[in-house]
Amino acid sequence: MAGEEGGAALGRAADKLFSLSGLFAVRKPKGPTSAAVLNLLKERLLAEAGVQTNGNKRNQVLKIGHGGTLDSAATGVLVVGIGKGTKMLGTMLAGSKKYTAIGMLGKATDTLDATGKVTEEKPYDQVTKGDLENVLQKFTGDIMQVPPLYSALKKDGERLSTLMKRGEAVEAKPARPVRVYSLSLQQFQPPLFTLDVECGGGFYVRSLVNDIGKELSTCATVQELTRTKQGPFTLEEHALHEDKWTIDEIARSLEHCTALLLGEPARKKLKTEHPGETAVICE
Repeated sequence: MAGEEGGAALGRAADKLFSLSGLFAVRKPKGPTSAAVLNLLKERLLAEAGVQTNGNKRNQVLKIGHGGTLDSAATGVLVVGIGKGTKMLGTMLAGSKKYTAIGMLGKATDTLDATGKVTEEKPYDQVTKGDLENVLQKFTGDIMQVPPLYSALKKDGERLSTLMKRGEAVEAKPARPVRVYSLSLQQFQPPLFTLDVECGGGFYVRSLVNDIGKELSTCATVQELTRTKQGPFTLEEHALHEDKWTIDEIARSLEHCTALLLGEPARKKLKTEHPGETAVICE
């Protein structure tokens, strides 16, 4: 009897899992790619529901995706769509995002963050807090930005970062319009500085910090990056920690987030779409 009860409980868990639909947020840890986080989440849910993944057709029914890649070295809000929610992920790409970034003056790397090889070192002693605050004004509003070579943007169907790691020659993508809603200096302890930025789709904080370094006649690279908000989802209130990646917790989160999405004000989109960015969905 115990075996039958266990089987029935697993059956109910599987039914509940496959009925989940909507958007919720998880907290991406530092290290894995966004796609790896998504795969781990999916594995956890299928294992909890007792669904065998090997050769089981039912595995194909669980649709799950994320709305906007976070660098592997970054942490923070990763918006996830499940079931019919995967069709809503496109709106997350175009929506507003908030980041906290710690930059370092005096060093540049090939990836524009701490994971890359140092390509340049320059003195930074001349830079004052006032200099930095003045420069930020140039990067607020509608600006043009060149995306990093190490990015999820694609050339001939392959990510630029994959081509770069293989040692292939990659040309920089042309500068494109991006929108910065707000940009402020939170801390300045040379060589480190902390920025809060709210931006639209297609924006790269790594490129911003690199450009700030150049504008200050030195160089700069991102040391730490955290996405604190995406659309209406905030890191503090809505992003599920790994210990809460369960069917019941996600069901609760989906209920809460449905109300959240209804109250989200629409942001005006830039006329230029960024075709290199897509919501990642796996089935």
